[in-house]
Amino acid sequence: MVADRATCTRARIGAVIVKDKNIVATGYNGSPAGQPHCSDVGCLLYVSRNPDGQEEENCFRTIHAEINAVTQAAKHGVAIDGADIYITASPCYHCLKTLMNTGIKRIFYLKPYKIERIEPLLRHSDIELLQVLLDDVAE
Repeated sequence: MVADRATCTRARIGAVIVKDKNIVATGYNGSPAGQPHCSDVGCLLYVSRNPDGQEEENCFRTIHAEINAVTQAAKHGVAIDGADIYITASPCYHCLKTLMNTGIKRIFYLKPYKIERIEPLLRHSDIELLQVLLDDVAE
């Protein structure tokens, strides 16, 4: 449901941070507060090259759902150390680094997204990355 709020036209991703069985923050792909959204004015795409030489397109305008959820928690003074996060897709490399530094312990995701890129980071962390299958999701 949080992903439905996404204003990114390229990926409708939502994130929910849960601590002690309570939702403490949510986030979705979209622009910073008060800024134009991709759904209104289009994406600001750029091409970057990864260390392995592979190119990918990214958008300057969009903040990923995970980072929006973390910043919402920070803005409201909510501690998320030891919390879990539920995400529509597995985190990108940059979002995983952010989640590692916040103390998130488990990442639950629905769809895999470039898992091979984040595996080296996961090997050297205590974060659990767990895929949730549609059969596991209550209707």
